[in-house]
Amino acid sequence: MKCPFCDELEDKVVDSRMAKEGEVIRRRRECLGCKRRYTTYERVEEILPVVVKKDGRRESFDRNKILAGLKKACEKRPISISTIEAVTDRIEKHIQEMGETEIESRVVGEEVMRELHQLDQVAYVRFASVYREFKDIDQFLDELKTLAQERSEP
Repeated sequence: MKCPFCDELEDKVVDSRMAKEGEVIRRRRECLGCKRRYTTYERVEEILPVVVKKDGRRESFDRNKILAGLKKACEKRPISISTIEAVTDRIEKHIQEMGETEIESRVVGEEVMRELHQLDQVAYVRFASVYREFKDIDQFLDELKTLAQERSEP
């Protein structure tokens, strides 16, 4: 690690601690050149895939887009922001665990739909109506009938 004071490359770690619920390691270092101390933070590199859109465009995975979509679907529903953020975390983690360098936007959308289906049926239908681009009322009603059947099954 290069010293921020004298640019020396040699140092020693004098203290290490976990931070942010174990997601980061905080290290106190002492430069072997100038003897000054400084702090570094170490975290696992998160490798998220590039999202391939329906029209073939590619863009970086953006957690905030998922969060915004969930907030919109859950608007005026009894769902806390912490729950929405936890759902976003689960989706992001699941996508990260796939280990793919590219992922179709459809996969992300289906993951959001799966989470919403378990969380809140009204939010699910709201998201589905936009995501699946219902062309008419019949498609919307078909989705509602499917939900109603799932609820009535033991």
